[in-house]
Amino acid sequence: MVFRLFDRKTETTKQNQRNVSKTKGTNQKLEQYLKIDSYTYMKEIKILIIGAFVFALTSCGSKTATAIAEEVIEETPVVEAPAEALTPCTTLSQLNSGDRDEAETAFVLYRDFVKAGDMAKALPLWQKAYQLAPGANGRIQYHFDDGVKIYTDLFKKAQDKMQKQAYVDTVMMIYDKRVECFGNEATIKGRKAFDYYYNFHEYSDADKTFNLFKEAVESKGKEADYFVINPFSSLLHDRVVDGKISKEEGSKLAVTLDSAIAHGLATCGNKCEAWNIIADYAPNRLESLEGVDDFYDCDYYSNKYYTQFLESPADCEVIELAYRRMLRGKCDINDPRLVEVKAAKDKNCFTPPPPPGLLKQAFDLYSTGDYKGAIVLFEKFIDQTTDVEKKAKYTLLIAKIYYGDIKNFSSARKYARDAANMKSNWGEPYILIGKLYASSGPLCGPGRGWDSQIVTWPAIDKFQYAKKIDPSVAGEANKWINTYSQYMPSREDIFQRGIKEGSAFKVGCWINESTTVRVK
Repeated sequence: MVFRLFDRKTETTKQNQRNVSKTKGTNQKLEQYLKIDSYTYMKEIKILIIGAFVFALTSCGSKTATAIAEEVIEETPVVEAPAEALTPCTTLSQLNSGDRDEAETAFVLYRDFVKAGDMAKALPLWQKAYQLAPGANGRIQYHFDDGVKIYTDLFKKAQDKMQKQAYVDTVMMIYDKRVECFGNEATIKGRKAFDYYYNFHEYSDADKTFNLFKEAVESKGKEADYFVINPFSSLLHDRVVDGKISKEEGSKLAVTLDSAIAHGLATCGNKCEAWNIIADYAPNRLESLEGVDDFYDCDYYSNKYYTQFLESPADCEVIELAYRRMLRGKCDINDPRLVEVKAAKDKNCFTPPPPPGLLKQAFDLYSTGDYKGAIVLFEKFIDQTTDVEKKAKYTLLIAKIYYGDIKNFSSARKYARDAANMKSNWGEPYILIGKLYASSGPLCGPGRGWDSQIVTWPAIDKFQYAKKIDPSVAGEANKWINTYSQYMPSREDIFQRGIKEGSAFKVGCWINESTTVRVK
């Protein structure tokens, strides 16, 4: 099927267009639309609520590309161009008077239709303006964004797959033309990838989308465009976990994303809301890769955890964590930072070691960051001991390792359930499961919004059950209930979805449990 982007025949005659262009109102709009400075045109940030899609149907676990339901994007940044001659594309001043009259009128009229949401009427006028003067006045570039908007709308309404593919191809042609006219290729690659990921995922293979994001991020480094961060973090996480890219490549990209997030938050300007949304999601996805052996190096762990140690140099929990993580990153034992952390550990956090045997060996491995090796030895000890209390205790410890260190939530829940079955009326395993659920906002959604909020319902179920069977954990359970109740959906949220407070609701993702609808 041949899809013609530029149809010179429109429903509006040339004579009518010329008549309209001569009116005072049209001239005022031309002043507004075509002669403004490029920076003056840039819009305020807008939040796009993207309908979440999931690449795998049965799970939101580590091997599923997380659907990011709420994303931030603005008009693609434009580069200042002081004169029309700087663009190789045809501009209004290069047209003869008749064509310029047509183009100027088309620019004005199509924008009115776009603002009114009437894409069908906007299309032929946009095609006319775009065909005659793709370079516009040599500065403005919004007509490319408008074209993408128009054809995306047509794509969503189309039923025929070939027609939908044609619309996707046209959107990508518009992006290519923008690069031809105004450059900024790295940002446009990010826009292409963004559209493939959210709008056209069935019309692009995963490799193509990933590579577009990758090229965009590598080109811009710490100044990567914010709208690529969340979706690329999700794709990167899944590719590393699935072994589709090397650890070396994955680590390099993850560190680049970390630096981009830090830079973006520090220099966010009028984009702080966007970067705050990113901060609720991407860092969590990247941090979860700490559970992959030999993924991050000493510098990564030191920059992150040694800094935390400096902020709380007497807190044993922080000290122990920094020590384990820096050893996991294979920091040299003579590294001054590690030496300082170990000295604080020896001074403030000494605990008598267990007697020689499997437990001591397991703890030794754990203290060096060899989590999987430690789990193997803990399991051997559990199999060999006849002490039920110890079986339960160390089974729960394995669950905590999977939760806090390896970041494998489904395995953590399995071992927590096993521990609970070993010891009756024990609330601690259910406290852990509740924390697993409550921590799943970035795994099951974008870190905020509906998909990330509803995980609090099954989490609170577990906290309530824990204190019901075990009064000794009531204080901790109540603390978590009070903490996460404020993050539940609002009454308006459930009303908009036709859900009633108190009704049954099944939370999917990796949790996959029925719960009760509540509001904050």
